[in-house]
Amino acid sequence: MSQPDELMDRETSRKVSILGSVLPFLKPYKMQIAGAFIALVVTSMVTLMFGQGLRLLIDQGFSQDSTELLGKAILLFVGLTFVLAIGTFARFYLVTSVGERAAADIRNQVFAHVVCLHPGFFDQNLASEIQSRITTDTTLVQTVIGSSASLALRNLFILVGGIILMLFSSLKLSLMVLIAAPVAIASVLLFGRRVRGLSRDSQTGLARVGTQVSESLGNIKVVQASGRESLDSERVATKVEAALDVAIKRVRVRAFLIALVMLVVFGAFALMLWVGGQDVLLGETSAGELAAFVFYAFMVAGSVGAISEVLTELQRAAGAMERLLELLVSEPEIRDPASPKQLSVAAGSARVDVEHLCFRYATRPESKVLRDVSFSVRAGEQVAIVGPSGAGKSTLFDLLLRFYDPTSGTIRLDGIDIRDLALSEMRARIALVPQMPVLFTGSIAENIAYASPGASERDVRAAADAAHVTAFAEDLPDGLDTEVGEGGTLLSGGQRQRVAVARAMLKRPRLLLLDEATSALDATSEFYVQQALAELTESCTSMVIAHRLATVRDASRIMLFEAGELLDAGSHMELSRRSELYARLARLQFREAA
Repeated sequence: MSQPDELMDRETSRKVSILGSVLPFLKPYKMQIAGAFIALVVTSMVTLMFGQGLRLLIDQGFSQDSTELLGKAILLFVGLTFVLAIGTFARFYLVTSVGERAAADIRNQVFAHVVCLHPGFFDQNLASEIQSRITTDTTLVQTVIGSSASLALRNLFILVGGIILMLFSSLKLSLMVLIAAPVAIASVLLFGRRVRGLSRDSQTGLARVGTQVSESLGNIKVVQASGRESLDSERVATKVEAALDVAIKRVRVRAFLIALVMLVVFGAFALMLWVGGQDVLLGETSAGELAAFVFYAFMVAGSVGAISEVLTELQRAAGAMERLLELLVSEPEIRDPASPKQLSVAAGSARVDVEHLCFRYATRPESKVLRDVSFSVRAGEQVAIVGPSGAGKSTLFDLLLRFYDPTSGTIRLDGIDIRDLALSEMRARIALVPQMPVLFTGSIAENIAYASPGASERDVRAAADAAHVTAFAEDLPDGLDTEVGEGGTLLSGGQRQRVAVARAMLKRPRLLLLDEATSALDATSEFYVQQALAELTESCTSMVIAHRLATVRDASRIMLFEAGELLDAGSHMELSRRSELYARLARLQFREAA
């Protein structure tokens, strides 16, 4: 059974027993599995019975020149074929559907678990690798459940039954076949390992080609502006040739393996036919019995080959299951408390209190990102957070949303430690507008309602009007129902930012976090969005990360951060007088603006 290269080259595991972890996903489908097993046993028995049908056809139909006996033998073949067809349909349909359902259940459970893990997990695990596990690895497991396992059982039944029938037919010929089998199996195992190694090397080479092609085509303007077309083509060609060399080696080894196995197998069969033919000529056995024996020998040889290939697939599936279990057993570091406290249900602004906050990322434990930060934000206050890059401003927002827990210190929302609140309830009161707006595949309206799935069409349109999304959406073919493309690529940066602002407005938060939310807007769009944000911030507490001081100079309070420390807080005029760092930033920016 051939597999796509991506599946063939997945890392294997010798712990095949780990596939027992699939059993809980199969329990809901016990009846289908039982039906498939019955069909499998029936088809295996019918397949072996074809040998006896062949014996009757030759000995009674042909040898005795009897039309009646020939007709009965043919009817037996037709009957067996009919039963085999029905049994094969039942086995294939039941087993394959169970495999598909179990794989879908695994994908759903893994994604549902992973999507709840804290963002720190994704700092140490690439999203692309997790995606590969959810897609490619579950496909490997599905292949085993929906195909390989039943094929292995079927071929095992045929192998055992075929050997027994061979021994009953002719002990002498059976020994000849059984002596040749280990030679063929050893060849497959020895050269098969070499083929798999070359397959992995070939796939690695193709991956390098794909990376180079993706970089060049994804940045085609830079490539052409730099006059790199011919040089990049040469680099791709070099990588293609390297991958081709490995592929040719793989084909050569595989061709030699096929030729060697054919030589051993058909050589053994030729010897067996010569010896068996002598017995037929001497009258020691009938032509039908020899034909039946040859049939069983072919079935046994085919079963051995199929089982050896299935064992490799089982090892790949075991490796896939290991990787999936690594995701399923990953424990979220950010959890709901056992007995969460309740926030007030009354509408209004939130109060934020930060006390002696310190934080280090697990990936950089030697570097303290926030150092003993303490401040309070009154309900309804609009506070700006400024400072050089790397000062810890975005990390502070991550902690406010409890994407991470502080190394030490406390964050309180309306007087309650956020670690004592249910994550869903706490985050439902907070809206974030990031510096780089995030849109999902779907329509503009769907993206606006992303954080408020129960919102009415009227509310969505009101938010779109307030954030000046309608202004550009009216010029699009389907208005608010226009598709934004993957990642919002069909919209401009400013349009994406306005959709993100509309999403926050629709949520009606008690605490609004703005991470340079107007940085991608032109002057006109920025003016309109600032007006919308001004309306929104009147009904909630807002904290704004700003790199351009001109956008926050009128904030009620500005907090100045540097190297993870809160250096000072006050109005624009106060900080300009008493903070050298703030005064320097202000002089640089306003001089540039002038």
